[in-house]
Amino acid sequence: MKKTLQAVISGTGVAVPSEVLDNDFFASYLDTSDEWITARSGIKQRFRASSEESTATLSKLAAEQAMAEAGITAADLDLIIVGTVTPDTSCPSAACWLQAELGADNVPSMDLNAACSGMAYALTQAAIFIGSGLYRNILVIGADCLSKITNYKDRGTCVLFGDAAAAAVLTATDDPSRGLLFHKLGADGKGAGYITVPAGGSRMPASQETVENDLHYVQMRGREVFKFAVSKFDELLECTIRETGIKAEDLALVVPHQSNLRIIRSAQKKLGLPDEKIIVNIDRYGNTSAASVGIALHEARESGRISVGDLVMLVTFGAGLTWAVLLFRM
Repeated sequence: MKKTLQAVISGTGVAVPSEVLDNDFFASYLDTSDEWITARSGIKQRFRASSEESTATLSKLAAEQAMAEAGITAADLDLIIVGTVTPDTSCPSAACWLQAELGADNVPSMDLNAACSGMAYALTQAAIFIGSGLYRNILVIGADCLSKITNYKDRGTCVLFGDAAAAAVLTATDDPSRGLLFHKLGADGKGAGYITVPAGGSRMPASQETVENDLHYVQMRGREVFKFAVSKFDELLECTIRETGIKAEDLALVVPHQSNLRIIRSAQKKLGLPDEKIIVNIDRYGNTSAASVGIALHEARESGRISVGDLVMLVTFGAGLTWAVLLFRM
């Protein structure tokens, strides 16, 4: 097993827009229903950002909550990492907009794009920085406003996604038993076309034609993505148990990416996890991409489902294709 990276989660926060879209909203103009959406995804509602809300504005609210809980201010931050596929602008980064809003003067700030795995990738990077002794307090954000890149005429995608931001402060600890015990990140670019926003980048710059053909919206090959997620979820759970020597019953909680309830339940059944050892909130948020595991982690901490000393596993997978599994001793 790899050396423990002595970085603990000292604070978390969540922010969502005020507008809630339930399944009846989509049933009012699409050929769908609450029953159809719920049966195929487990989603009952999701949040949608207004024209005044963005990845950075939501991130600021989540960050302030996380820093307050961690007992630090912006002046104590050594680094800001934002995992997102929907930065406020393609240049500069959402992290730089956020840094200015927080008043974290001169703090190095950057975005990380690993889609739904973004927060897990960012947490790993932060733990490595802290483990190196270079930094002590790092603000990690997972945030996306997927409604900004969603085609609300596409039944296959629009019912799935929601907007949100999640934040976590990672802090150095002197306790060698606590921190990031194990991590495994991966990607398979051969599956890049499974979930993609075709236009707007250097491959296909914005033009009148790309706008007219809705190429700035997310496109997804749902069946292939579902198969990938089910197999990868099982693989990551089994890999962590095998390489760390822990048992499923040792885990206080598994925090999975909330992409589809059927994917979560399939992995839960295979591993034999009781309901109290896995957190599910997809019904209330939908798929919030990079924010997903951060929201679930925050809710688990707030509700007392995890506490200091507990073993907690985060599992994510998303566009790229990317995946990650993290095992923390809280």
